[in-house]
Amino acid sequence: MTVLGLSCFYHDAAAALVRDGEIVAAAQEERFTRRKHDPSFPSNAAAYCLAEAGIEAADLDAVAFYDKPLLTFERLLETYLAYAPRGLGSFLQAMPLWLRRKLWTPDILRKELGGYEGPLVFAEHHRSHAASAFYPSPFERAAVLTTDGVGEWATTSWGVGDGAGLDLRQEIHFPHSLGLLYSAFTTFCGFRVNSGEYKLMGLAPYGEPRYVDTILEHLIDLRADGSYRLHADAFTFPVGLRMTGRRFETLFGGPAREPEGPLTQREMDLARSVQAVVEEAVLRMARHVHAETGEANLCLAGGVALNCVANGRLLREGPFERIWVQPAAGDAGGALGAALVATHEWAGLGRTVHPADGMHGSYLGPQWSVAEVRAALDAEGLAYETLADDDALCDRVAGLLAEEKTVGWFQGRAEFGPRALGHRSILADPRGRAVQRRVNLQIKFRESFRPFAPSVLAERADEVFDLGGTGNAESGATRSRPSPDSPYMLLVGPVRGATVEGEGLGRMGGVQSTVPAVTHVDGSARVQTVTEARNGLYYHLLKAFEARTGCPVLVNTSFNVRGEPIVHAPADALRVFRRTHMDALAIGPFVLTRDALPEAERQPFTAEQIAETYGLD
Repeated sequence: MTVLGLSCFYHDAAAALVRDGEIVAAAQEERFTRRKHDPSFPSNAAAYCLAEAGIEAADLDAVAFYDKPLLTFERLLETYLAYAPRGLGSFLQAMPLWLRRKLWTPDILRKELGGYEGPLVFAEHHRSHAASAFYPSPFERAAVLTTDGVGEWATTSWGVGDGAGLDLRQEIHFPHSLGLLYSAFTTFCGFRVNSGEYKLMGLAPYGEPRYVDTILEHLIDLRADGSYRLHADAFTFPVGLRMTGRRFETLFGGPAREPEGPLTQREMDLARSVQAVVEEAVLRMARHVHAETGEANLCLAGGVALNCVANGRLLREGPFERIWVQPAAGDAGGALGAALVATHEWAGLGRTVHPADGMHGSYLGPQWSVAEVRAALDAEGLAYETLADDDALCDRVAGLLAEEKTVGWFQGRAEFGPRALGHRSILADPRGRAVQRRVNLQIKFRESFRPFAPSVLAERADEVFDLGGTGNAESGATRSRPSPDSPYMLLVGPVRGATVEGEGLGRMGGVQSTVPAVTHVDGSARVQTVTEARNGLYYHLLKAFEARTGCPVLVNTSFNVRGEPIVHAPADALRVFRRTHMDALAIGPFVLTRDALPEAERQPFTAEQIAETYGLD
């Protein structure tokens, strides 16, 4: 039983292939096209998945799509009618695309797949999210909670997974949406919707929660069971071309921040306040789901599940013993969820539960052979070292990192989802205080306030980070439980012994920690725990770094520059290496340093050029 799952036409298009319930391949279209959040039909990603499985589209038993377009169209029409005559501009902008393309999704899928004639399975959006969360999880039974902007109608849903079955029991419907609330603040603070939410989350610790009461009084009615209703008069997103209007300006002391404009204390306080509200909503929903189901485990998906700060707090303070978050929790993961719905629910196949999980470390994307990598290097005419084996490679790179060099690390199959997990990563020593600013401004070309994540040897994670080995039960009592695994960087917890001084952006210089480069200004870190079984070569690199330095932690940030997807092919990695201040590149068994570059490229961007090109200071 082989199923190709697809998601597209909104943002983060992707394809995933599942065979007999096992995930064979998954990839996002943006990695191939180099267009960030590419919404178009994932022709490249689908072709890769089919090639990885060694089949053609005609060999598929089914193609599954991650939502039901006619239900979404129904929601749009009902919303425009309810708000008429407001929203005419948005209506006129949306309808041509629907009439020309989205309403014909079945025909488009068949055509794009070369005339595929087999079954098409359409799963509802939140069922796709829920399936992506439960079916690959390490649990035989679990509660499931999905929260995002909006699917067809649903914005939040919960239910229970049991074996190969998934029972969704309750939903909250548009326009009431926790995800859209967060996105409204994202755009009001000058960041881009569907990509700037990470920035808002990273900005939050610089602020104070001074607007929480205003949000709860004027924007959202948050109830004890976690259900909620937005105050419709405060938002324009149901029918407008913008998400917020004058009501936001009145409540929060002026107009929205202009993109790339100066960050003020207001934006920091707004970020902190909406983050606090979302965390509280997630906690209340989880407590309600636990009370209704009695389950010990919880699975999460949907865009809000990428809010790793809320996830960490949920694990520490919530009622569930274990939580598992789909690493591709956003719409890209919907492709995988749809394929799993078709496998287990439409076709009725049983499910095998894997003790770790069924995601294979989320290493589900393409990889390049040694010959292909060598050809790419030779085409650039660059000098490089060839290491004899994996041990030699890890020792060489660990030596560079111990010398405070920043290294691009391009190895094995690409990650599926928004996080770099040690296959398409930029790595650095976490003990250097200046690493965060240098990598942000001179390599990533992004805002200096944004934090970096640590990768840590799983067996030593509890020495450095508190991921929730103790938590507060619903009664408030402290309970002991094993330190949780965090393989996909989706849990935030305190850095042990960290202290922070200062206010606002001044907190960046006030962090005291054994690993300051990965310690955010609230003393926390977004942690990836690394094991030999799951992470292979990357684990051995961490062990080599530990042997040289005694430190079991590395800075791990995605291998890309601002505005671009994570690197896909060797040529992408070489281009980023050449145009940034990265010190070295380890790609396959080969290592390049900046000395291999022409003299003119060894200092590719001055601080002034960076500021001018990317609007940074």
